[in-house]
Order: sequence, then C-alpha cells, then structure tokens
Amino acid sequence: METVKRHMFSDMGVMLGRSMRHIFRSMDTIITVTITPIAMMLLFVYVFGGAIQTNTDNYVNYLLPGILLMAIASGISYTAYRLFMDMQRGIFERFHSMPIARSAALWGHVLTSLVSNAISVVVIILVALLMGFRSSAGVLSWLAVAGILALFTLALTWVAANAGLSAKSVDGAGAFAYPLIFLPFISSAFVPTETMPTVVRVFAENQPVTSIVEAIRALLSEQPVGNDIWIALAWCLGILIVSYLFAMRTYKRKAA
Repeated sequence: METVKRHMFSDMGVMLGRSMRHIFRSMDTIITVTITPIAMMLLFVYVFGGAIQTNTDNYVNYLLPGILLMAIASGISYTAYRLFMDMQRGIFERFHSMPIARSAALWGHVLTSLVSNAISVVVIILVALLMGFRSSAGVLSWLAVAGILALFTLALTWVAANAGLSAKSVDGAGAFAYPLIFLPFISSAFVPTETMPTVVRVFAENQPVTSIVEAIRALLSEQPVGNDIWIALAWCLGILIVSYLFAMRTYKRKAA
C-alpha cells in the first residue's frame, strides 16, 4: 500500500509539473484571470465606491473578498478547458497506456488549478494593498482565510472537471463558469444585502458566496465570524463532495 501511495503522489507531482509548465509558457492565462478582477476592483473603488453605502470607511476592505472569489471562479474555467483539450487530443489514453496511476493525470489538473489560482489571489491582494487595503488580522486568521479560499477553489475545480470531461465543445467547457463569475454580484460582496429588494435579498442571503464573503471579511477585520464560517465550510464541502463523485465517475467511464 505504501508503494502504491508513493507512486501515486510522485505521478501526481509529474502531472502537476506538466500542467504548470503549460501555464508558465503561456502567462496570458494568469494575466487574464487577474486583470478582470483587478479592473473591477479599480472601477468599484474609484468610480462607484463614493456612491455605495457599506457602513465602512475603507471600501477596498469591504470589496476584496468578493473580488477574490470572482478571480477564482474565472480561473477554474481554464481547468475545464485544459481537461477538454487533453480529452480531445487523446492525451489521457496515452497516459493510461503508461505505468502510472490512472487518476494522476486528472489530479494534476486539479492541483494546477489550486496553484495557479493561489498566484492570482496573491497578485490581487498585493494590488489591493496599493489601493489602501489594510487588515488587522493575525497569522491564524490569515491561515483561516487561505484555507477557505483553497477549499472554495478545490470545490469549483471539481465542478470544472465535470464540465471539461463532459463538454462537447471548447465553448461548452468554459461556459459554465460565467454564472459563477457573476454570482458575487447577487451577494453581499459589493453592497449589503439589506439594500436589495426582498426577492433578491432572500436569494443573496442564502447562496454560498454571501456566507463565504462574510466569513472572510470578518476574519480579515478581526471580527466575530459567527455562523458564517460554518455555513461557508458546509457549502464548500457539499459542492466538493458531490462534484468530486460525479467527476470521478465520468472520468472512469471515459477512461474505460
């Protein structure tokens, strides 16, 4: 069993290195993922920020959690695209003919998503710091934020894996990400939900982005997180488990 696990992890490392080399040879992937959220952050802070009432003196602090989730939702669409292209080119069939773990190629794409999205998140936070973002959070709070973002990324990455493995076209592989990118707009990411009409407010307060945003915002400002963090974790774990099971079933069917 130890030998199998050791080979599994080494195979995953090789697949991760392969996917990361593709990204670094084409940096437009990370640039595209970071440019749009940064542009949105600049637009809302310097154009709309003065007209938005959030009961805070620093709108960048209020806005940043939602911007990070938008960047992750945008980034995972590339995972679906890369998976689809590997399926179309017969790359998985070639890997399956080699003495490597069958799921290593799939996990390579998943780990690449975690690494590339982490890079995008760090870049966006650095830009936010230049724009005036400040946090009183300690190390543990920052680690908790990193954990929530990583879990959110992992959950959406397995959703992307389903899309990439099941899509019939390149456009279809990435189209699923568009609703996810715009979901923060109907949440507390940009404005308090209290300002929304009743029907919209009910949806906004009971969708996953709001609880995740509120948990991250509370952690970064050293405020009590209340139930938001547990609701956020429940959403992320629920999406992760369901999408993982469906993705592995689809992958096994395709690989058979």
